[in-house]
Amino acid sequence: MRHRTIRWAVGGLGDLLVTAGLVLLLFVGWQLWWTDVEANRDQSSTVQELSRDFTAAPPRATRPGTQPSPVEFGTAFAILRIPRLGDDYARPIFEGTDYETLKKGVGHYRGTAGAGAVGNMAIAGHRTTYGRPFHDIEQLREGDTVVVETRTGYSVYAVQRHTIVFPTAVDVIAPVPEKPGARPQGAWLTLTACHPKYSAAQRYIVFARLVRTYPRADGLPAGLLDVSRKAA
Repeated sequence: MRHRTIRWAVGGLGDLLVTAGLVLLLFVGWQLWWTDVEANRDQSSTVQELSRDFTAAPPRATRPGTQPSPVEFGTAFAILRIPRLGDDYARPIFEGTDYETLKKGVGHYRGTAGAGAVGNMAIAGHRTTYGRPFHDIEQLREGDTVVVETRTGYSVYAVQRHTIVFPTAVDVIAPVPEKPGARPQGAWLTLTACHPKYSAAQRYIVFARLVRTYPRADGLPAGLLDVSRKAA
């Protein structure tokens, strides 16, 4: 009788462990796959809404590069385009970098510069889960084009370099990257993501510098977003 009870208890524990393992696998699958499906759909919809809104907006005298009015936290206000990551790569930029905001797209660090403005426009994005907008950030190389599209126009940046730092290295989003206290003379764009993939131990940082702005009425030059023209 005693041995039967032990076998029953061990069998029940085994069943519980198998069930827990299946639940864990389902959770991991949801985190790594289904959140991407939902996020990609939602982010694509947001980009389309922004594009319609930008196109329908009446012309403004403001040019890209002018420091914009404060954007409400959690609001989408720009579109990020990176040809190196795909000729159709377009992600919405939201104001803020908290957990809930980064589930919706890439996030703009509050207090950093606006698109095309003097200083450092710093942006964060997931490398895994929730659409993983910066999953392939390590593929960016010197000279690659990065475009931030807003209601007023297009700010075009060229990648300068990258670095890998610990999460405490907040100087990467200073007005002059990695030089806290320095007075900015140019316009920078900084992209930040967790590193390595599937870990938050460090941060992968890409620095890009403004090369030109284009008013919305002028549009972008033909071929600027053509990934085929980029160096292999």
